[in-house]
Amino acid sequence: MTPRQLLKQVFGHDDFRGDQEAIIADVLAGRDVLTIMPTGAGKSICYQLPALIRPGTGIVISPLIALMEDQVQALKAVGVRAATLNSQSADSGQVWRDMADGQLDLLYVSPERALMEGFGALLSRTEIALIAIDEAHCVSQWGHDFRPEYRRLRSLCDALPGVPRIALTATADRETRADIAVQLGIAPDRITLSGFDRPNIRYEVAGKDNLRRQLLAFLAGQGGQAGIIYAPTRAATETICGWLTEAGLRARPYHAGLDAITRSRHQADFVAAEDMVMVATIAFGMGINKPDVRFVAHAGLPKSIEAYYQETGRAGRDGDPAVAHLIWGGEDVARLRGFIAAGEGSDAHKASETRRMNALIGFLETAACRRHALLRYFGEAPPERCGNCDNCLNPPNLVDATGAARKLLSAVYRTGQRFGIAHLIDVLAGKTNEKVTKFGHDRSSVFGIGCDWPADQWRNLGRQLEAIDALERDPEGGGLVLGPAARAILKGEVPITMKQVAPRRAAARASASADLAASDQPLFERLRALRRQLAAEAGVPPYIVFSDATLRSMAASRPRDMAGMARIPGVGAVKLESWGAVFLAAINGD
Repeated sequence: MTPRQLLKQVFGHDDFRGDQEAIIADVLAGRDVLTIMPTGAGKSICYQLPALIRPGTGIVISPLIALMEDQVQALKAVGVRAATLNSQSADSGQVWRDMADGQLDLLYVSPERALMEGFGALLSRTEIALIAIDEAHCVSQWGHDFRPEYRRLRSLCDALPGVPRIALTATADRETRADIAVQLGIAPDRITLSGFDRPNIRYEVAGKDNLRRQLLAFLAGQGGQAGIIYAPTRAATETICGWLTEAGLRARPYHAGLDAITRSRHQADFVAAEDMVMVATIAFGMGINKPDVRFVAHAGLPKSIEAYYQETGRAGRDGDPAVAHLIWGGEDVARLRGFIAAGEGSDAHKASETRRMNALIGFLETAACRRHALLRYFGEAPPERCGNCDNCLNPPNLVDATGAARKLLSAVYRTGQRFGIAHLIDVLAGKTNEKVTKFGHDRSSVFGIGCDWPADQWRNLGRQLEAIDALERDPEGGGLVLGPAARAILKGEVPITMKQVAPRRAAARASASADLAASDQPLFERLRALRRQLAAEAGVPPYIVFSDATLRSMAASRPRDMAGMARIPGVGAVKLESWGAVFLAAINGD
């Protein structure tokens, strides 16, 4: 059977996407490959299909237990013999026996288990179709999620001559890609770069003002759909989850401070839900195979553009419209700088981390297309405008803020470099409140010199000055102090340009039925209800039964018989047998 025939029979798809077919051909020919492909573009097909065609078992090494479990569940639903082997595997003995007996098409294994004594011996006496190394950026010291144990995986691969290795990641800049290839023994000319663009994701960035109000306003525009909010700390996770619950939203917290049973339950609730918000630290989401996440919001800064791309990539994996919304403040920049300074690693590594952080700040502060800035970072040459980010949809005005910057920096200096932005704004605005008069700042030369600017503009300028090192946070008192870039600004040697963001137009909410005719939408909702019922009975998430895209196709084409149902994208042979008749009956009113 050809790869294309198998794609249709097992997964229900007629055509490959992007570079999938070429990558699969390379692996089938026994060639090693490093592929960089966006999340949601179908990386897993690149090793799943060859593993089903080549003799033996395909070994998939991944650090993401949640991804293993989700993918194995999805594979079993289409008739593939798959299993996992990790620290949480309850039936590892049976998995070893099935592996030794050649009863597995795919085995997902954690790097720790793959490197344990005995696993290599098992591979040596078992026919192996291929070795896939997922999240391959973990092998590189320049990657955003370096894991030292990944460095030892090359020896595991080298011990199996003739077995092709395929390394996969969604996130790797030029430096990281080269390092991955070296560390895994893949020739530089075997790197396939499929691009980084996720055109279905709308990118938005906002300065932090009132986080609670901003998050609730954003969620009000999402229509009760499933999404993730990333918070920088455990405490922030609990606080934000409390805000959402008080507002009547379905929400769950997820962080390392919760016990394993609670984390597992919250994750299962989220994966199965169509309307839940997961509020989490970055401990959550790595490899969650939930295709219908409609938004990812950041209530603070990720540590780099790579991390941002990886985290936002968890939205819209099904290809439907999704939103990436980031809210940040100057304290987030200070936190990142503190992490880099206090972190382990060589001076070269810290310098690299600082460059990555500065690139992230440039992305936040740009007045140009955000997608353009993001893709340029990864070495692509995208169009100047994408039409699907906040700067393209609501172009900001640029104003000369050099004079205002000098006023704010002077206020920091004249008040003793010990106060936060709120107090400094009061001084600049000429407010005679208790705190201002207590410290005698109503008699300062800077009192009232900024009354012509509204408070939100001063906060915006403060964030920008922190981002460029003109202002810093006192690590002990938390107040603002002059940074190394302040002197040149105060002397008038460096101009400051600031964005004035235009009033935000309401964007169309991403909807699961947005592209359906009005006459087909009631049927689509009935099919979704049927899917929820069948998923609950089977003990699987709804998307395991059928995706929203498959249900939309059913509602629009209304197949009359099983042959017509088999032509629906996403309906493979096993799913047709399992659920085809019941959905056909619902469509035809039987």
